[in-house]
Amino acid sequence: MRFLNFELGGATPDENAIRHFRNRMTETGTLKRVIKAFDWQLHKKGYIPMSGQIVDANLVPAPKQRNTDGEKEAVKASKSAKEIWPDHPNKAAQKDTNARWTLKVGGKVRYRPDETPLPQIALPVFGYKSHISIDRKFGLIRGSTVTSAADADGRQLKHVLRKDNTASDVWADSAYLSQSNEKWLTNNMVTRQIH
Repeated sequence: MRFLNFELGGATPDENAIRHFRNRMTETGTLKRVIKAFDWQLHKKGYIPMSGQIVDANLVPAPKQRNTDGEKEAVKASKSAKEIWPDHPNKAAQKDTNARWTLKVGGKVRYRPDETPLPQIALPVFGYKSHISIDRKFGLIRGSTVTSAADADGRQLKHVLRKDNTASDVWADSAYLSQSNEKWLTNNMVTRQIH
């Protein structure tokens, strides 16, 4: 709230306004230009990324959609909201046709009194996945992509890594481990620290 200069209890944009703003910035290429200008300012002040990168993804829930079976099929067929609800522009503006369902598996493993672990629970999540790469030393976000929640983490590795980080180490969890990523990292002379 302080960063955006919002007052406590004041009017703030809702999640649809933020989503539309993000989509528009991405479509027009403005987001890439803003990040490039930010990087230029950092380099001007002497910041040179030299400590490697950490890559991870985070699930971002979206409001659940209440669609009919026919509408669900149209969303799965990648139709836009305007195509699905052509006679209801206000309804189309409120619908999110890009978010998807996934299962989040994990959490802390709990033990029974007899020391046998309980099975991990898979929780369904509807929304998006935010993939980021940060500089290991300073924690600054160096690359990012947003996909539907159902997209695999590993597919985004080459999209979020920055080649201007002079250290060749990349830390990530096992979701980024694949033959394709191994080959790409080797070809780009990057030392993988994937667990």
